[in-house]
Amino acid sequence: MAEAHAKQHPYHLVSPSPWPALGALSAFLAALGGIAYMHGGSLWLVVPGILGILYTMLVWWRDVIKESNEGFHTAVVQLGLRYGMILFIASEVMFFVAWFWAFFDSSLNPASTIQVARATFTGGHWPPNGIEVFSPWHLPLLNTLILLTSGTTVTWAHHSIITGDRKSAVWGLTLTVLLGACFTSVQAYEYAHAAFSFGGNIYGATFFMATGFHGFHVFIGTVFLLVCLFRAARGDFTPEQHFGFEAAAWYWHFVDVVWLFLFFCIYVWGGWGAVIAKA
Repeated sequence: MAEAHAKQHPYHLVSPSPWPALGALSAFLAALGGIAYMHGGSLWLVVPGILGILYTMLVWWRDVIKESNEGFHTAVVQLGLRYGMILFIASEVMFFVAWFWAFFDSSLNPASTIQVARATFTGGHWPPNGIEVFSPWHLPLLNTLILLTSGTTVTWAHHSIITGDRKSAVWGLTLTVLLGACFTSVQAYEYAHAAFSFGGNIYGATFFMATGFHGFHVFIGTVFLLVCLFRAARGDFTPEQHFGFEAAAWYWHFVDVVWLFLFFCIYVWGGWGAVIAKA
């Protein structure tokens, strides 16, 4: 009888889980709290929903890791996970396209005769009057070198996992996490010394939205890799099964590529000919 009910397929039929319902409820509470805050309520109204989302992420991904360690992630299941990660990164690409679009829409036609208000905000040229931009060859270039270096260290870690060298994988991940933290620190310092603000000008709004969301993605990627570091040190990853790390590496390389576009389009081209703020 037991053999008759044995698994005859490579798919993973997950057990009933409360986490999707909890995640949806938490997102709903966070949205309600955000709406209340924007209408004069307390910021604390957002906290329960955010905490619920973070808890859902923690326990849900914990269960996924447990399923992987128990052998449920067959080759077919891993293929589905890869397709899912590819689609997620594709959605992230479109997310950043929106911010690039906003920046280019304002910078390529700052003196539009159709949109008189735009010419008023920009002074008819880009960057707008009174804006002192960052020198792209100072902190932005340093952050570019940091991220490019982190791309090599995460690749080193990936190669080490494939060859079964756990010690090198741990070192590669440790360096990548440290470089990610360095990038975030440098960007925080840069923001603290910006000669323009988020509000009151279209340059600041588009600049901080694009680079700020990228910085948030770097932070998320750093946490993602930190979890992979703990798992690698524990021996979770094998040459045959390490999709958790592979997904983190894909995400990190995506973050690297987006930064290159940000650096050349917003820092170099977007501030070309403008007054450079004093360091």
